[in-house]
Amino acid sequence: MTLIDGKAVSEQVKKEIAAEVADIVAKGGKRPHLAAILVGHDGGSETYVAAKVKACEVCGFKSTLIRYESDVTEEELLAKVRELNADADVDGFIVQLPLPPHISEQKVIETIDYRKDVDGFHPINVGRLSIGLPCYISATPNGIMELLRRYQIDTRGKKCVILGRSNIVGKPMAMLMMQKAVPGDATVTVCHSRSKDLVRECQEADILIAAMGQPNFVKADMVKEGAVVIDVGTTRVPDASKKSGFKLTGDVKFDEVAPKCSYITPVPGGVGPMTIVSLMKNTLLAGKKAIY
Repeated sequence: MTLIDGKAVSEQVKKEIAAEVADIVAKGGKRPHLAAILVGHDGGSETYVAAKVKACEVCGFKSTLIRYESDVTEEELLAKVRELNADADVDGFIVQLPLPPHISEQKVIETIDYRKDVDGFHPINVGRLSIGLPCYISATPNGIMELLRRYQIDTRGKKCVILGRSNIVGKPMAMLMMQKAVPGDATVTVCHSRSKDLVRECQEADILIAAMGQPNFVKADMVKEGAVVIDVGTTRVPDASKKSGFKLTGDVKFDEVAPKCSYITPVPGGVGPMTIVSLMKNTLLAGKKAIY
């Protein structure tokens, strides 16, 4: 069993980005600039945004954090999005989700200029992904593809089962794994809460990608010998022994599943660090105007 070390890979990718940025700046080019809008004080969002700002420093990017309280109006937020769209110095920006219930996430996403949509959520980027055109790819699926690539995990013709059909992970992951590419060329099945024979589907998977947000859902009896298991889940589960009062728990019951796997990602330290690095890669592409 090989443990897929997302932390180590992410550090390597950040070094590669930093070297490229240093080269761009040395040649008189513009330093890539990522902006982030954070609404309210959601614990998970605070942690993510802090990690993104730190990653920008490591990669040599300029970063701007724009904060609003959770009572900000939708119109005020959309006005800021339009302002960032028009700001020539900002190469890419994100609006950290989730947003308060009185704000339409879809409206915000669609207002972002797709050429600056480094989260890859705009319908134009999603549409381009679905037909295999260059685009900004949603960060978590992109990070998973990078791990498969760097660990040289063969995906061609393999049965890939994805648990979860979210717009952020499940759907784009399915599109990437079925494309004519390396990694890719897999036979993809997407399972969800309405799927029948979900256990049997999992047992047949050569590659199992769990992205349901249900802690310890995947047990040993659901995984075949030698499978590759990618755990996207990160749920805060109360744990009195931890200083924070919780521990991050994946969708896979790691201790019992790991011995059966050829490769497996841990939680934390697997897919998580790669998500942030994928955002950095998209920002570099935006800075270079490599896609649009």
